[in-house]
Amino acid sequence: MDDSPRSASKASQPLNNLPLNPMRAFAVASRHKTFTAAAAQMGVSQVAVSRQIAILENYLGVKLFERGARSVKLTEVGRNFGHEIAGLFDDLETATARILANESRNTVNLRIYPTFAHHWLMPRLAEFSRRHPDCRIRLDTRVEPLDFRGTHLDAALQLGHGAWRDARARKLFDEVVDVVCAPAYAERMGGLKSLEDIARCDLLHSRYRRSEWERWSRAAGVEVNAREGIEFDTSLLTYSAARQGFGLAVGQLDLLTEELESGALIRPFDRPWRTGAAFWVVWPTMTSAGAQTRRFVDWLLDASGESPEFFRRGAAAEMPSEQVTD
Repeated sequence: MDDSPRSASKASQPLNNLPLNPMRAFAVASRHKTFTAAAAQMGVSQVAVSRQIAILENYLGVKLFERGARSVKLTEVGRNFGHEIAGLFDDLETATARILANESRNTVNLRIYPTFAHHWLMPRLAEFSRRHPDCRIRLDTRVEPLDFRGTHLDAALQLGHGAWRDARARKLFDEVVDVVCAPAYAERMGGLKSLEDIARCDLLHSRYRRSEWERWSRAAGVEVNAREGIEFDTSLLTYSAARQGFGLAVGQLDLLTEELESGALIRPFDRPWRTGAAFWVVWPTMTSAGAQTRRFVDWLLDASGESPEFFRRGAAAEMPSEQVTD
C-alpha cells in the first residue's frame, strides 16, 4: 500500500461523496480482468471504463491497474480491493432486484385513455384499493395502438371490438353516445327544443374522435356541419369545455354518469346511439397473468356487472391477498 503523505491525507478525510460509479466500473473490471469485457457488460465504451477507473485511482491515490500497450493487469492493491468490493456490489444488485421484483409483483401496469381514467376508473379505484391494499395500479395514458409485445403492460382498458393481437379481452360495457351540454348553454341558446337547433350551436370536437358528430348526426337523422366548431386534443378537454358552457359535445354516456346525474351536463335531445364499439379489459396471453392482474380484471368485470374471469364471484374480495395464489 502507498504510505506516502498524500495517502495519509486522503485516509484522514471523511468518507463522504464516495465515487460509486467508478467503484462499480472497477468492481466489474476486476472480475473480468479486462476493460473490454467490463465495457460489454456495462453497455458502455472501453474508454468510459478506463476513465471511471482513473477517477477512482485518483480518489484513492493508488494504482489499481497497470496499463500496457494492449492490455491491463490488476495490481496487488487492485486485486485485494476488487475482492473486497465485488461482493458488496453483488449484494446491492441482489437487494435491488428483490425490491424491483416485489414492486413488479404488486403493481399492475395499465394502459388506459386519459378520459376513461378520469371519468370512470378514478372514481371507483378507491374501492379496489380498499379490497386489495397491497396492489398498486400504475397508469399509462398514451393514446396509441395497443400491442403488448415489447412493453411492460399487464392489462389495458380499451375501446374497440374485442380483437387485439396476442391478448384476451372481456367486454365491460357497450359504447353509447349522445349530445351533451351545460344547462346554462342550453338556456342561452333558447332551450334547444329540436334537432334543427344544432345548426346555430357551437360544436365541440375531440382530436381522436373527429368523426363522432358526423356519425351521431347520421344515426339521429339530422344534417350537421361537422367541419365547424372547436377541436380539443382529448375528450377530457372536450367534456370539460362542454361543462363550462362552450357548446355541444358528443359524449360517451357511461363515462359521464356522474356529470349527468349531478346536472352538470344534460342531454338536450335525448338521442342515444350505440356505436357498435365497446369498452374492454384486455391482458396479454404471451405470459400468464399475475395474481394482482387477475384480481384487478375480476374487479373491473364485477364493477361492470359482468361475471368473473379468474375467481369465483366474491372469492378474491373475501380472501386475504396473500392467500390468493398464482
